[in-house]
Amino acid sequence: MNEESSTKKRRVVGGFFRSIVLIAITAIITYYVTVNVTIEKYLSKANSAYMTTKMSLVKSKLEETYIYDLNEDEMIEGAIKGYVSGLGDKYTQYLTKDELTSLMESTTGSYVGIGVYMANSTELNGVVIVGIIEGSTAERAGLQVGDVISKVNDVDYIGKKSEDVATAIKGEEGTEVKVTIIRNSEEIDYNLMRASVKIKTVTSEIIDDNIAYIKISSFDNGTANEFRDHYNKLKEQNPKGLVIDLRNNGGGLVTESLSLADTMVEKGSTLLITRDKDGKEQIDKAKENPIVDIPVVILVNNNTASASEILAGSLRDNRNYKIIGTNSYGKGVIQSVFSFKDGTGVKVTTNEYFSPNHNVINGVGIKPDIEVELNDEWNGISSVPYENDLQLQRAIEELK
Repeated sequence: MNEESSTKKRRVVGGFFRSIVLIAITAIITYYVTVNVTIEKYLSKANSAYMTTKMSLVKSKLEETYIYDLNEDEMIEGAIKGYVSGLGDKYTQYLTKDELTSLMESTTGSYVGIGVYMANSTELNGVVIVGIIEGSTAERAGLQVGDVISKVNDVDYIGKKSEDVATAIKGEEGTEVKVTIIRNSEEIDYNLMRASVKIKTVTSEIIDDNIAYIKISSFDNGTANEFRDHYNKLKEQNPKGLVIDLRNNGGGLVTESLSLADTMVEKGSTLLITRDKDGKEQIDKAKENPIVDIPVVILVNNNTASASEILAGSLRDNRNYKIIGTNSYGKGVIQSVFSFKDGTGVKVTTNEYFSPNHNVINGVGIKPDIEVELNDEWNGISSVPYENDLQLQRAIEELK
């Protein structure tokens, strides 16, 4: 073969391969353009059709290439959660069936179980009972604070999370659950009947030279009535003043917060101002005459939030009650919960709220009139011994 023929052959072969590569590249580009044209068509409309098309494309690609099995139920739940989280609002959330049930239990202040408070202990590598509800199944059976829950229905829970243990213990009212605990290195089995448990959100006592002290841990169904009962009993001892402790109270039901404020604010006074997405404002006013007629001081800290801030702001604006502690959390928005027929739901930020004097709370919090930091010796939970609680000490001084 002469040189000229060889050159022609190389040109033909080279051209042939270039054509194949070009065809391949063209096919890839055509596919890419086709996909993007399809997406862009719906993207410009920003409607549900775009989301459906995009999800269909992703699903198709996963089915073609993903090496493991697809759990579509979990994927769909995750997709909806991601869609809602795209708002960038940590308070607005899609709730699975279990999450909605848990939320309802926490706000109603009751659940079906055995009546214990639990916490994880790194030292003991397990879940420890840190509190027992009065009158509960656990109290009657003899469970104790400090017991380590090792098994539930013979399933080992050493090293597991308290949420997992709580889920295992909960069940239908009237059914039995076997709980194994470790006490003094000995395992003890308890067969306990699940029952409806009412969580108490208010505790009280008389402290230091006849000062009434009321601690509100959260605002659940019945909290306002609990407060009234505790106050009326303390009032029989003619206290000089009242300390309302809202520290570490993350909020709860706004209606309960307003009902409690009603016990201390003059009838007709503004308790709360809320504003919806259209800028429309609603004003809640006191409907009753106050029953609290002694000096009041309020304790707050960085974990005082939401409904607790509503109460603190309302009492300061209306009654000029002094607030002592550290700046509150600053959650000045209200959520509404909407449920669906399948048991899931969505928690949505629907309003921003303001104190009666129209002070902004969201992102700002409530600045105390008297700022007092805690020392390291106080555990932040119990009030006794309150000698180590510098904030409570300052409140007592103020009332004296």
